[in-house]
Amino acid sequence: MKVNDLVTVKTDGGPRREGKVLAVEEFYEGVMYLVALEDYPAGIWFFNEGDTKDGTFVVPRDSEA
Repeated sequence: MKVNDLVTVKTDGGPRREGKVLAVEEFYEGVMYLVALEDYPAGIWFFNEGDTKDGTFVVPRDSEA
């Protein structure tokens, strides 16, 4: 995923939320995405762990995790 991609994010409780990627930072352990959500237009960071599907919080809008 890259900047400006439309995504959905998994948050505690409730359904997945739609947003737009504002920034991407890659790390050895995974990737951090700054995602603009309706309640957080300036963005909020989500971390996708590289080694486990349970640690995947951000996915492209056209797919489901």
